[in-house]
Parts: sequence; C-alpha cells; structure tokens
Amino acid sequence: MKKKTIVIGAGVAGLATALRLAKEGCEVQVFESNNFYGGKINSKWLGPYRFDRGPSVFTGPTYIKELYDLVGADFKDFELVELDHSFHYFFNDNQRIVLPTEKEAMIEELSSKLNENPDTIRKHLIKNGKNYEAIAPLFIEQSLHLWSKVIGKPLFKALSRIFKYKLFSTMHQVNQRTFKNPRTAQIFNRFATYNGSDPYQAPAMLNMIAHLEMNQPLYLPKNGMIQITKSIYDLAVAEGVQFHFEEKVDRILHEGNHLTGVETEKGTYTADAIFSNMDVSFTYEKLLPNVNHPTKILAQERSSSAIVFYWGITKSFPELDLHNIFFADNYAEEFDYIFNKKELYHDPTIYVNITSKYVIDDAPDGHENWFVMINAPTLNNQNWDEIVPRLKEIHLKKLGRILGEDIEPLIATEEIMDPPTIERRYSGKGGAIYGNASNNRFAAFYRHANFSKEIDNLYFVGVSVHPGGGIPLALNSAKIAVEEFRKRQ
Repeated sequence: MKKKTIVIGAGVAGLATALRLAKEGCEVQVFESNNFYGGKINSKWLGPYRFDRGPSVFTGPTYIKELYDLVGADFKDFELVELDHSFHYFFNDNQRIVLPTEKEAMIEELSSKLNENPDTIRKHLIKNGKNYEAIAPLFIEQSLHLWSKVIGKPLFKALSRIFKYKLFSTMHQVNQRTFKNPRTAQIFNRFATYNGSDPYQAPAMLNMIAHLEMNQPLYLPKNGMIQITKSIYDLAVAEGVQFHFEEKVDRILHEGNHLTGVETEKGTYTADAIFSNMDVSFTYEKLLPNVNHPTKILAQERSSSAIVFYWGITKSFPELDLHNIFFADNYAEEFDYIFNKKELYHDPTIYVNITSKYVIDDAPDGHENWFVMINAPTLNNQNWDEIVPRLKEIHLKKLGRILGEDIEPLIATEEIMDPPTIERRYSGKGGAIYGNASNNRFAAFYRHANFSKEIDNLYFVGVSVHPGGGIPLALNSAKIAVEEFRKRQ
C-alpha cells in the first residue's frame, strides 16, 4: 500500500521533495496557499513586461540535472544560456568593472582596474574552490544532525583543510588582508548576501560561495528563472503528484509525537508523513502551536529581507547586462544599518537584474524589464509606507546620476515588494528571505535539521532549515529529508 505523504508549500524545495517522494512510490499531495507554484521563484507579467519576482542568479545546474536523471528525463530539454559576463559593477565615482566569466579574463579585469596582483586573485579563487569541494559533501549534501552521516571520508577531508577556513576570521577580515584595493574586497564580500548575511560578521568560510560564480560557468535558464520551478513542477505532475493551490494549511494534526494529517480551509487530509516547505518558525508557531518548539534554534538571528521595484523601462541601456550592481561607498555602514540598526541606509547598494537582455520576449523591442533590489532589514516596527517612497527617490537619483539619464519618465509600469509583502506572500517570518543569517561561525550547526527530533514523521525542507539559503541548498534539503524518510520506513 502506498504511503500517503503531504508537502506544505510549493517552493522549489517543496517541488523537489514532492518529485522525490513520488519516485519513492508514495502518494503525494502538495498544499500551496498561493495560486502559483515556485515560492519566491515565480513569474509575473506587468503589461508587456515579464518579471522573475525572486532569485535571479543561477548556479549549480547539476542539482537540477539530478532531478531530471531521477525520473529518466533528458536534461537537454532544460535549455541554458551560458553567460559571457557575470556582473557589471558600478561605483559612485563612475568607475565601472565588467567581469567576464572566463576566469583569466576576469582576473585580468580585476587586476588591471583595481591594481591587484593577478596571482593573488588566482590563488584566492583556487582556495575558495578547494574549500568548497571539501566542505560541500559534509555541510551541504548531507545532514549535519546525524553522526552516521558526518563521520567518514568527507569529515576527514574537510578537517584536513581546517586552517584554510580561517574559522576565527570574518569574510571581510580575510578579504581585506588578501587584497590591496578595498573595492576588490567589497566585490568578494558581496557573496555574503547570497544567503542573507553580513560579511563583516559572517565567517570567512563563506568566501567559498564565490567559487560557484567565479570558478564555474554562469548560466541563465533560456526562459528565465521561472523555468527552474516550471520544469520541476511539470516533472512532478507527470509522476502523479497532486497539487492543491489556494488551499492554505491551517493546522497539522497529531497524536502525541506522531502526525496524522493536516487541516486546511477546505477539509482534512490524512498522511503517513508530512514535509514542511514553510518557514520552520511559522511551521511551529502557526501549524503546531501545542508541541515543544526548539526555542534556541528558532531564536537565531534572521537573514536580511529585500525591497524590490519591478519597472518596465521604455529604453534600452547598452551599458547594462543581466546582472548589475551599483555599490554603496561605505559597505560596512550599510550592513550595520541592515542588521544592527534595522533601518534603511541612505546610500544602499542597488542590484538591477534585466532578463530581457537574454529572454527577448520579456520586454518590447527597445524596452527593458528592470528588477531593482536592495537588501533590507527584517520587520522591526518600521514604517514601510514612509520608507518605500523615500527609497524610490534614492534609487532614481543614484541610478540616474551614474547612468546619465532621468529614469523616472522611462518607467511604464511598476510593482513593489517589501518585507511585509515577503512575510505575507511567502510566509518568511519577519520578511526574512533565507530563514536564519550566517553571522557567526556556528551558524551551520544552528540551522534546524531536515527532520523533527520530537515528532517521528515530520520533515523540513527549504531555505529556513539545513543546509541553508539559495537554490542549490534548497534542492539539497529536499534530497536529505527524503533520504531520511526512506531510512525510517
């Protein structure tokens, strides 16, 4: 008899979990409160402009391929565009740095524009790559919460490089010591934002994130980021997964330390196991209020949030590409505002993503679709109705000055996402994008496990649990959780 399983939330981890459970021979039902799949990786048209509304940097395509291989599908159907350049960087004094994806050309650009020794950059990238290869099998691709998984060759390989990780230094301290130019350090510090952290507090080990972008090819799915979740959704449907959209789970039902099903707005459903892709804090607070909560884990510092303007622009800017960063002058102060003061910084770093540079139908000819984002603090009684209009003025002034163009008359359509919207739409507590921040050296061990230690048939997936934020890690959370489910059968 097939095991009945329920997945709460159709984010990328929920979709991957559903697909993996179907391949285990389970009956799978997915409940999603929104009317769309994908969680933050969703898409919307505003007039003739299409926007990916969430993550915009695509690394680790092997983790998508793994799902295709699982069901015997041809990964060639998942078409990718390999990028010639990764990021275009703009500084307030009008210095511009364009990084090719070819490694030696990238090293040449950094060394020539920022007066760095190319060997220093090369050695830093090699070290990041070796650290990632040693750490990923232990910290990313399996559970840290099961000794049987931790003990073995991956642990000894990781420990063999322990002095390379600079465990008692922050990302910034290592980057500052490594490079002569503060702007080079700033570029490498930026990778802390990939899991919503502060490079001035986050451990130096996180410098290995740069490996995925600077040592490996960088891609964009041919149809934009929505292709990721659409593809996994289609695979799941083909495997018989049943989706319930606009059906919010109100309560997880349990008898003692064993779950029996869920109660939604429309009815009650029984299950042999439940996998929550909902923020782990909200899973406990809203769906399991009467069970013991892991209070210390749930009390960890939250990751950053974001404010995004989705602008249809009636002009094409040749100096911009898919990924563009307009840096703040004082990066340290910006992060101090985000994580300590919980306020909007007066000169924020602005990220502009323009998929129409590659996905031609995303905007009319001669127009562009701008996804304009800053990192923001989580909810802390701020007045967002006052903050957002002020931020828009800051964006327009900064972008207009650097690009030499008045941007506001070019905005044909607009939608805004702020931290309250993120909390409401994606159930991210406080508007946090990645669950917990990684602002201390023990952060990896503070993330919630992919299973419950109190309830024998409850599992957790997504960015708010192990191994953390970002698409590759979310996909790994699904793999880890389903493997643990299989072991318990």
